[in-house]
Amino acid sequence: MSLGPEPTNTLLWLLSEAQQGLWRLLGALGVTDTVHGQPAWPFAHRLAAEQLLFDPGQVKRLWWLGAVALALLVFAAVGLCWRRARWPLVGLGGWLLATLPWPEWQLLRVPTPPTAFHRPDHPFEAGAIVRGQALYQTQCQRCHGDDGRGEGPDAARLAMWPPTLNGSLLWKRLDGELFWRVRHGMLDRQGQATMPGTGDRWSDAQVWDVLAFVRAQAAGQTLRATGAWVFPVPVPDATVSCRGTPRALSSLRGQRLHLVAAGGPFPAADPRLLTVSVGAASADADCQAGSPELAQALATVLGVGREALPGHQLLADRDGWLRVRGQPGAAAWSEDDLVCRTAALKPASDASAADGLEALIRRMDAEPVRDTRGGFPH
Repeated sequence: MSLGPEPTNTLLWLLSEAQQGLWRLLGALGVTDTVHGQPAWPFAHRLAAEQLLFDPGQVKRLWWLGAVALALLVFAAVGLCWRRARWPLVGLGGWLLATLPWPEWQLLRVPTPPTAFHRPDHPFEAGAIVRGQALYQTQCQRCHGDDGRGEGPDAARLAMWPPTLNGSLLWKRLDGELFWRVRHGMLDRQGQATMPGTGDRWSDAQVWDVLAFVRAQAAGQTLRATGAWVFPVPVPDATVSCRGTPRALSSLRGQRLHLVAAGGPFPAADPRLLTVSVGAASADADCQAGSPELAQALATVLGVGREALPGHQLLADRDGWLRVRGQPGAAAWSEDDLVCRTAALKPASDASAADGLEALIRRMDAEPVRDTRGGFPH
């Protein structure tokens, strides 16, 4: 029996919800201490969901374990009501446990800090990205470099070169695990410090801000290097004015967004999209975003300087993920503009679409993306 991606994704979602549910329950009951403003994860390990992404055998064993656990619950309920079947059911349950292919638990756990499941109050907010950029430039850039590749002017003097922040490193760990590393530093296997922590020099909010910027920078640098967002990028949240009413961009999820960096010819409104003008007001836009923080955040995730942002266009799907980039001066939309694709998406033109924009909209709707952190759906 082979298990495809959907059973694996379902299992990862169940495990994620179970761990986070346990964390919230223990916190609500006051069983765990409060660390950095949120309940602590009281265990030294968490489930290594990233292992399940590459080990279908372990996924199969965990499904078998769940099925047997469910069967034992049914046996217990039947045994309570039907006394004559009690001992046969006990024997059958014992046989199932004896023949069950048990998961290899040592492969399914990974060390984790007390902040493992912590999250910021306002994740990926444009203001947080800009504030984090200022912190990064003053405190992190000399080692990690101005592009996050780990080649800053002080990097060569370190005992170990800093890793690049633009690859999969940020997505292999949960947000709370990255928070702990920034706040408390990192050690090698011999216990020697490889990165100093910020300690009390930064507040918790500042640590979350710099992590927001690092993710945005990683998105932009990956786009510059590969022509694609390898990992999903959400729309940076900010306040916009829609027909005179202030709203958060995150409140517009459920609609396809068309973000236009003002400064060039403004495209005509399209009823299939909710158009947001970024940087300057436009009579052709549904919403106005004059916030300089949003403009800077979008420039960061595009991997361009703030001065090069005007004329760029971005399309976001109904779930709030940035999917399409239109570059200044482009005559029309094309399939090459779809820079955030699912792993299963194969380049192919949609001959049935009336125009390039319609083809992109159909692809976004038909192929939703899935973000993971530490192997778990996020």
